[in-house]
Amino acid sequence: MKRDSNLKNDLIIKTLLGEATERTPVWMMRQAGRYLPEYIKLREKYSFFERCQNPELACEITLQPIEIIGVDAAILFSDILVVPQAMGMEVQLVEKFGPLLPQPIKTQMDIQRIRVPDVNDALHYVFDAIRLIKQELNGRVPLIGFAGAPWTLLCYMVQGKGSKTFDEAKAFCYQQPELAHQLLQMITDTSIAYLKGQVAAGADLVQIFDSWGGLLGKKDFEEFSLQYIRQIVAALKKGIPTIIFAKGAWSSLPEMAATGAHGLGIDWCIEPETARRLADSAPATEGRTVALQGNFDPAKLLSPIPVIEKEVKEMLKNFGKGAHIANLGHGILPNVPVDHAKAFVNTVKEF
Repeated sequence: MKRDSNLKNDLIIKTLLGEATERTPVWMMRQAGRYLPEYIKLREKYSFFERCQNPELACEITLQPIEIIGVDAAILFSDILVVPQAMGMEVQLVEKFGPLLPQPIKTQMDIQRIRVPDVNDALHYVFDAIRLIKQELNGRVPLIGFAGAPWTLLCYMVQGKGSKTFDEAKAFCYQQPELAHQLLQMITDTSIAYLKGQVAAGADLVQIFDSWGGLLGKKDFEEFSLQYIRQIVAALKKGIPTIIFAKGAWSSLPEMAATGAHGLGIDWCIEPETARRLADSAPATEGRTVALQGNFDPAKLLSPIPVIEKEVKEMLKNFGKGAHIANLGHGILPNVPVDHAKAFVNTVKEF
């Protein structure tokens, strides 16, 4: 297992590897970005993909929450949709609308338009950013790399835009299952190479984001999502700690724990006690307890600060000591005041 011996704060790594820590580590999904005034200034000057593809800008944005909020890990500023882009699809990110893929995949001919790329060529800018971030962090905290889960990426590649239900993506899987599996395998192969490239560039741990895993029933989650996540975890787990975050797919926590992932992210719709019971019911995973990450409702950060402090303490008590990384149950909202985000982080640190 690769470990950066220069890390001054390795609380998250220790938690994921089942080692004792003096306190619960804390970071926030989407911590680099939209709620920070310093980020908004850059957003006014550069387009989204300029921010992702310029290593200096990606580095600056990644470091902002370390300096401003004081979290225990940096997460690379990028986007899950750089993978479909690298595979040959046009991806636009339209402010206030979200992602747009103007030529979605619907047929076998469409699949022939895309490829499993050479990630060192197509995604070199991400690896350049990681090397620069690691240099600038200088061991202050670990750096989290990430990728979207194959199912979540398929949702965008088939639907062509964001959706609450991704009904077209689901219909594609049910009507053309062979094609769906062909596409999922191509995304998986690309994601494995991409995440291995992030690790080689210096990422200390990685998270797989399955934002739309909860749209599938348990059996379909296994078929169209988890079997591909399992391949990614298997390719990485001996080299680096891995976290799976499959929002809403809590009924599959035992199966996710059994992949050998070191951490499982959970949202606010499941009680920590229930999540722990489900995760621990998995067949023994090399004699260790999987860490749970979460699960504060991001909307609660809009409450008055004393309420945030009280609710965070309650969450920490419910998770108990050890094997927990404090986080939100999904990404931070753009309208959260910075001092409320700081209150969340500081309450965890002082608990």
